[in-house]
Amino acid sequence: MIYRYALSILIISLFGSPVFAQKQDSVSLNSIIEKTGKMASSRPIEKLYLHFDKPYYAVDDTVFFKAYLTDNYKQPSQLSKVIYVELMNSRDSLVQMLKLPVKEGVAYGSIPLPELTFRQDNYHIRAYSKWMANFDAAYFFTKTLPVGNAIDKQINTSITSTKTGSDKSLQITSRIVFKDTDGNPQAGKKVTWEVSSNVDDVAKGKGTTDQNGALTVTFTNNKQIDLTGAAITAFIDLGSGKRAGRSFPLKSILGNADVQFFPEGGELLIGTRTRVAVKAVSSNGRGINFTGVITDNSGATVANISSQHAGMGSFTMLPETGKQYKANITFANGLKASYDLPKVQVSGINLSMTTADAQNVTLKMLASPAFFEANKGKVFYIIAQSSNTVCFAAQTALKEQVFSANIPSSKFPTGVVQFTLFTSTGIPVSERLIFVQHKDQLSLNVTSDKPAYGVRQKVKFNVTAKNKTGPVDGNFSVSVIDESKVPVDEDGETTILTSLLLTSDLKGYIEKPNYYFNKANDQTVSDLDVLMLTQGYRRFSYTDVIAGRLQPITYLPEQGIEIAGTLRTLNGMPFKGGNVRLYIPDKYFSANAVSDPEGRFKFSNLSFPDSMKIIATAKNNYNGKNLMLMLEPITYPAINKNQLYPDEVANIDSTMRPYLLNSKKQFNSMHVLKEVVVRAPKTAKINHTAYPALSGLSSIPDHLVTGDRFICPMLLTCLQGTLMGVTYDQSTNAFYVTRDYNQGRRVPMAIYVRGMPVDVNYLASMQSTDVESVEIFLRDDLGLINNANQTNGVLVFNTKTPPKGTKISLQELQELIPQPNTVNIMPKGYNIAREFYMPKYDVPKPVGMDLRSTIYWNPRVVTDKATGATSVEFYNADGKGSYRAVIEGFDKDGNIGRSVYRYKVQ
Repeated sequence: MIYRYALSILIISLFGSPVFAQKQDSVSLNSIIEKTGKMASSRPIEKLYLHFDKPYYAVDDTVFFKAYLTDNYKQPSQLSKVIYVELMNSRDSLVQMLKLPVKEGVAYGSIPLPELTFRQDNYHIRAYSKWMANFDAAYFFTKTLPVGNAIDKQINTSITSTKTGSDKSLQITSRIVFKDTDGNPQAGKKVTWEVSSNVDDVAKGKGTTDQNGALTVTFTNNKQIDLTGAAITAFIDLGSGKRAGRSFPLKSILGNADVQFFPEGGELLIGTRTRVAVKAVSSNGRGINFTGVITDNSGATVANISSQHAGMGSFTMLPETGKQYKANITFANGLKASYDLPKVQVSGINLSMTTADAQNVTLKMLASPAFFEANKGKVFYIIAQSSNTVCFAAQTALKEQVFSANIPSSKFPTGVVQFTLFTSTGIPVSERLIFVQHKDQLSLNVTSDKPAYGVRQKVKFNVTAKNKTGPVDGNFSVSVIDESKVPVDEDGETTILTSLLLTSDLKGYIEKPNYYFNKANDQTVSDLDVLMLTQGYRRFSYTDVIAGRLQPITYLPEQGIEIAGTLRTLNGMPFKGGNVRLYIPDKYFSANAVSDPEGRFKFSNLSFPDSMKIIATAKNNYNGKNLMLMLEPITYPAINKNQLYPDEVANIDSTMRPYLLNSKKQFNSMHVLKEVVVRAPKTAKINHTAYPALSGLSSIPDHLVTGDRFICPMLLTCLQGTLMGVTYDQSTNAFYVTRDYNQGRRVPMAIYVRGMPVDVNYLASMQSTDVESVEIFLRDDLGLINNANQTNGVLVFNTKTPPKGTKISLQELQELIPQPNTVNIMPKGYNIAREFYMPKYDVPKPVGMDLRSTIYWNPRVVTDKATGATSVEFYNADGKGSYRAVIEGFDKDGNIGRSVYRYKVQ
């Protein structure tokens, strides 16, 4: 059953302290609870999780997934009916965006990875609802999605890199190994390489591979260029005029190893024994194990420390007056460093929590001697909340320096719980996160009709779903993979449990989140508690809540596709009571809207697939020729830097070798037609040199983006994050040269379409299919354009040459000219998910090889309400070994569940 904590708050007086009358400047405990409840009801949270059919892919695959959208109580969300799924490359450029309808909290999607659009890279997924976009983007669903390439591949590569020196004389040494697809070293081959960062060339050189097929590249950043987006690009000469290249991002080694200290409750307090968590992170963003010694300023040893998991550990110490402390750390790689601990505070109070007892949470209030003397007898509040819902509240008077109490764990739901200690004036003074695990997830039982199977044999799964009280009607997705082709790091998986219970409530990168759920034991419980000490929870600020400052709302919950705008007269005045007609010709659909006193109109709850033509017109109004339609632009959250870069796979060729070998076999087994060369007259490509106004620009642009890169219908949407070296600022609605923008020089770029200057609003009206190419000039060397227009850099849009046609009449020409009272658009519609292909082997000897890696994918598995049971059937492929099935999902009451089942194919 779902816990309805918001309806019943436990307000108690800890340690027998009486409830007392509040002073005039005090804030009552009930007031804090009521304001928090108001915030939770008016700003409810949504969480989104995506279940994928497998953890990684290859070019020409199709990504299948199911989305689960939940509310505060992990129930299927009734708030939003639309979600967005974005796919970005390793340079944080948007490659594709899906818009999906949500029904009963679920949605289905697929992302084809065609060879012409995708390459080997670490892509990352970002998914959200527009309502979620009102809050911190750190709580969107994110996941790294490595994609390899096995099509017509000649070379496999791997790289290891190290760095030395400081920022001003940083030296990077990389060893790149080249092998053919059979694993043979490419010895004695010539290699050219270059290092570039966005628009700047850092270094270049050439060399010859050794007997192991390796080349060592060393360069120094003498120019002190920002290497944030830097990459090494290496090309190997394979002979006979053939070359192969690969690009290696350097961001995994650019960071510095760092150690942070987190006193439990917030501060190191004099005379107060305090638990301190330690987190050590290597340059690649992942935890690094360590040992060390804590010493005071006299050199005396205070504590010995070591990591217990993923570079995290903890120790206890008793800070003394007049002492400063530091940690002498030895990392697992042999490097040593010293770090200062946080400054010791004379006065303060900390919360301390213990969760070792499954039945109780032990809470302690630890006051320093100075704080205790100054605040003896004063009242303090303790509030615990989970998913923005208060589930425990208490108050007590400070009568002792150390107070302790047990709170039944049953008061809290499974998941992250935030405890906050307040003064009676409502000031938060200490905070502690804990993780409560009741093991109350759905029981999902999967059984097969046979203990083992043969290849291509029919498999039947019987699935039952139960909660603690009995069977449930749940909504689930099932994936079955061949583990010999798709090895899985189970600790590193993103699951419905890790997402909805853990990572969706915490800020920052969490390494291998499924480690804490995969094989839960006393050690993982202890490690999870250390994680709680080192992570941050900032969904809201209690200071803002108490002051009545609510998060401003930019996006309302979407109930469907919406098209809105303003109807005006040609002189710009709003037109009241005007009829606006909307047509979707391909669906034989039409609707009518009437403009309000401010001329606004809106079509709500529309539903149509992507890339569909929409017509909105006001021409049927009286004097309609003197009216004009202005549609509201559709905005999306800005694309931020990927925080999951530590999950990126540096050496995809070797790490994903079993999968890519199978993908290559699949590709080669297909019936591919032999190449036929068709010769035709070459069509001259249009570029900026065809326009006199742009004659002052260099003959070669800094970057060229061809029109086939724009795969979304509206051009402006595609441009955001796609143009190399260019940043789009949504707040100013302008494009900037990234290098100058990051340095504070915010001068917009000039924009030309067909040789004519335009603004960004003009681009919003253009279709992506009309663009032949975009030329990016990060410099205007002669200054003829930038000096005249007070701009910095130039974007040149070349449109496709229209086909030659026949002569038309004047009337036909007038019909082709856009009318102000009519708008033709192709807005972002719903993306239709592909159906997963499932062969049926009803004949004894079918032709061809079945090399599928995903054996079965079904996002529509629903259990019966009375029995909690259902069944699914599918056929095995030709692969032998262990097959792994994963079922995930939830019921209508917000109970979530996950189960893994394996069977043998002989």
